Amino acid sequence: MKSIIYLFLSLLFISPPKTKETLFWGQNGHRVTGEIAQQHLTKSAKKNINKILKGQSLAFVSTFADEIKSDRKYREFSPWHYVNMGLDESYQVAKKNPKGDLVTGISKCISVLKDEKSNEEDKTFYLKMLVHFVGDLHQPMHIGQKEDRGGNNVKVKWFGKDTNLHAVWDTKMIQGWNMSYLELANNAKVLSINQIKSIQVGSIVDWVNEIHEITKEVYKSVKLDENLRYRYSYDHFITVRNQLQKGGIRLAKILNDIY
Repeated sequence: MKSIIYLFLSLLFISPPKTKETLFWGQNGHRVTGEIAQQHLTKSAKKNINKILKGQSLAFVSTFADEIKSDRKYREFSPWHYVNMGLDESYQVAKKNPKGDLVTGISKCISVLKDEKSNEEDKTFYLKMLVHFVGDLHQPMHIGQKEDRGGNNVKVKWFGKDTNLHAVWDTKMIQGWNMSYLELANNAKVLSINQIKSIQVGSIVDWVNEIHEITKEVYKSVKLDENLRYRYSYDHFITVRNQLQKGGIRLAKILNDIY
């Protein structure tokens, strides 16, 4: 049975796409979260979001916050993509970045969208940012250690090629499955209403602390310079899929509450 599973995985990982290293869920990852969120929106939320985004989907705008990184005028938002925490810390006691982090960034986005005095341009901008940041929140290595830049300095190999732990979780495993974001989103776990409600319970800080427990396991999952292959994806891709789905469900909860 194991040999069949490994053969199946090997076929999936033939000629993985070549892309530069990134510091975020890859494009497909963010789009999966956006698409799943879209599927869980109320009618009211869909109507308001459609008006703000002028017909663009959550999946389409989900990569906006990364696309603007090359523009210096948006440099102030860079720290909002992550939280630095020691492995033995909770968010409440961890030293905070004075320039902000994922928690303060998400909170800012929500406050702008709830404010009736916010202009149309700000609502559009911060909605796009919110979609992205909730996705980033659910990538475990975005709640990593400052000293290794959330796993970016943890060097490993992916099928013999140099990379790092952050990139493996951002893009490598997702790319390896060679599925579109729609295929991944539409093949997410079928959950009951109670299971969905359970995922949506809690605050942003609660979710940070929950995901940080996964972060600890990710750090333990590799050795420096280890060559990660089929087995690593077999063991961990289910976690990636779960996090993408949770991110979408929680994003929908936030947006439904706003609208």
